[in-house]
Amino acid sequence: MSLFKEIRIPGLVDLHVHFREPGFAYKETILTGSAAAMRAGYSDVFTMPNVCPVPDSLDHLRVQQAIIARDSRIGVHPYASITLGQQGEGELVNIEQLSAFVPGFSDDGRGIEDEGLMRAAMERIAAAGSMIVEHCELKRLGNGPESEWREVERNIRLSAETGCRLHVCHISTKESVSLIRDAKKSGVAVTCETAPHYLLLNNRMVQDDGCWKMNPPIREVADQMALLAGINDGTIDVIATDHAPHSAEEKSRGFAGSACGIVGIEIAFPLLYTYLVRTGMLSMEHLIKIMCTRAREIMGLQEDSWATFDLETPYIIDPAQFVSMGKSTPFAGWKVYGRCIKNEVRGMVVFESEE
Repeated sequence: MSLFKEIRIPGLVDLHVHFREPGFAYKETILTGSAAAMRAGYSDVFTMPNVCPVPDSLDHLRVQQAIIARDSRIGVHPYASITLGQQGEGELVNIEQLSAFVPGFSDDGRGIEDEGLMRAAMERIAAAGSMIVEHCELKRLGNGPESEWREVERNIRLSAETGCRLHVCHISTKESVSLIRDAKKSGVAVTCETAPHYLLLNNRMVQDDGCWKMNPPIREVADQMALLAGINDGTIDVIATDHAPHSAEEKSRGFAGSACGIVGIEIAFPLLYTYLVRTGMLSMEHLIKIMCTRAREIMGLQEDSWATFDLETPYIIDPAQFVSMGKSTPFAGWKVYGRCIKNEVRGMVVFESEE
């Protein structure tokens, strides 16, 4: 139970979102995605490069930057891709040119399976003083746990050998937690994230519905428990949402046929506050660290924004009320506390609840 009616904390930061524009505005736009994040208490989000055109050159990046400058309600920071066309193979982007304009490089959705290509990317990214934000997946191994942790293992080794900063996206397996824990103890420059759905759900709960389809998939109870332990001992640095909106039609084809990805930016703080902090599994101080301050440290952001949350008034998650164009979530109907009631971004009140 909460001891306070309200709390004012540093603005939330999400290192992993998909705002779909340019190229896929029928799923989400910079305007709707940033408005959803703004109303949820976020001051800054970092967008993945699976848009069209892919931000694999300065000219392509500027297309996205122009939309952000026109429409964004908060800080929106786009990653560049690692490879041309975000293919996970082929030719590397002009890392030296792009590094001055992006916070890092990612081929999110595609793991770079060729070790030589990844080593070359890490060497050049390290020399440029930037970082890799890596989706770890070996597609040849299917979608089981080994497809994730084998690439985590390799990328940790390459990070140690090249000195490149490595941030591992949305870890979901107990093996990944163990590998990253050991790497940190060895001094490797690795950080990582997981998402609320990997902490609060497990495969026993999965239903034949598109709202349960995501990549990586929901894992077993042992993985869920390992992730919770990794949060508590500091192995896992941050909570990101992997906010991934799709159209209603794309998520209506059952589990097997639906597009991968769920939305989460509007409910991440309420879910974690309700089911981890209020239950005594996590302190409020640590929740603030993994949703606010640690991400700022990783990305070099100032602590210059504040969000206020109502900790006393419960409500039911209703996707129809989301600002995001995406409505697909397995958390529909869950009772939560912790709705954002005010958001102050760099000295400006960008949102205040009318209630």
